[in-house]
Amino acid sequence: MKLAINYCPAADTLARDGALPVDLFKCPSPFDTDVSDHMPDLLERARKTRPVYVHFPLFAGNGSLRDVNWQKIVGVLTATATPYVNLHLETRSADFPDIPTDATDPDHQDQIARALIADVMLAVARLGAERVIVENVVARGSVLRPCIEPEVITRVVLETGCGLLLDTAHIRLTAEELGLDERAYVDALPLGQLRELHVTGAQPHEGRLRDSMPMGAEDWDLLEYVLAHIRNGRAAEPWVAALEYGGVGPGFDWRSDPSTIAEHTARLRALTDG
Repeated sequence: MKLAINYCPAADTLARDGALPVDLFKCPSPFDTDVSDHMPDLLERARKTRPVYVHFPLFAGNGSLRDVNWQKIVGVLTATATPYVNLHLETRSADFPDIPTDATDPDHQDQIARALIADVMLAVARLGAERVIVENVVARGSVLRPCIEPEVITRVVLETGCGLLLDTAHIRLTAEELGLDERAYVDALPLGQLRELHVTGAQPHEGRLRDSMPMGAEDWDLLEYVLAHIRNGRAAEPWVAALEYGGVGPGFDWRSDPSTIAEHTARLRALTDG
């Protein structure tokens, strides 16, 4: 599998100096205004140093995909040689006000699953199932519990034929929020359809776990558990493992430490090559 890292100026400098053992920069799409406002030429800057691929701010389960300009999406995929369009499996209370946030009723699970599937199929109809991946999100705030249940995620993947984007930090945050066992959660996901892997730290910040933080012992342990599944065939080998530490804008200025980036990418390279 290839190794990527979130694009940020610190990572760019390390790569130019030959001190960043990554194959790609993972970049936000041009449609992500939160980032483009701070660095409108991000893709152009990044591709001068490393090949790039794009991660889209697209969500399934809330009906928003009906308004997507798929021609522009395909244009970005083609221009950056990004193999998949990613969708976040996220529904919120505002989308289904009659469903409790912590719903466990099978009827509610079925309703959310059908909404997720309907949206994913919009992307599948445009691009083909082989070019669509869905990401596990965090059960926090107004996010409805059914959309993070492994059985719902598995149903979406199997019924649409799409792939899985597994985010280990999201698993740690969700497990902490709901009192679940992290490894059991991983094992319940459709790992045979794994196509992309996101890795970052989940560390305490302002009283709760936050992702896109430096990796700690528990983060590395969970990653090694997933990698063991890949090596023994329990999980498919993803095309890329992306370190999601670092980024652009005020939200990442304090989470883009060059020494952390250098240390983490070296360790991740050793693990993924092992």
